[in-house]
Amino acid sequence: MASGNDMRAATETYAGFTALVKWGTVVTTIVAVGVILLIAS
Repeated sequence: MASGNDMRAATETYAGFTALVKWGTVVTTIVAVGVILLIAS
């Protein structure tokens, strides 16, 4: 099993990854809606 310091680093890395995925999803959704509205008009 990983030591305490390794687990702390892994947890921080995972938290950064999940935040990036969350904001990436939000931005992608906004862009997709904008493109759909642009095409529909």
